Amino acid sequence: MHTFIRIVRLLAIVVWVGGIVFFAFVLAPVAFHLLPSQHLAGVVVGGTLRVLDVVGLVCGLIFWGATALLFRQSPATYKGRYEAQIICASIMMLATAYIHANVLPAMELDRASVGGDIETAPAVSPAKLHFEKLHKRSESVEAGVLLCGIAIVVLMARESIPATS
Repeated sequence: MHTFIRIVRLLAIVVWVGGIVFFAFVLAPVAFHLLPSQHLAGVVVGGTLRVLDVVGLVCGLIFWGATALLFRQSPATYKGRYEAQIICASIMMLATAYIHANVLPAMELDRASVGGDIETAPAVSPAKLHFEKLHKRSESVEAGVLLCGIAIVVLMARESIPATS
């Protein structure tokens, strides 16, 4: 059972962190480079980010639960490694929920208030300025989520399998 829990938590964090890496370094740049307009690329990227957020939250809950089980089953000398991972996963989930529930909907309101295409709004438009501010915030928060995910992967790579008695 211990091995199964370790596999589940590894898959959960790999799917989440891998999704973020794919999104940030493949999907978003390709969409903005190949699609005919920034508006269309933004629609694709925004829609994909909404799905990625849900996948991340589900993976985060699975990871958190599996890690909590290992924490409970571990001797005191191993508990610290799991505590750090649970803290990082909690930060990742809170940040992801913040983007999903607050930042993305606010960006959509800004987009809708200028007729749907933020790129056609004047540069000094309050909605466009707010949208760009939120976009930068979203990028920063997602970068933090990615860094926490990488920290978890590093912590997991340093784990040794505890001896069973």
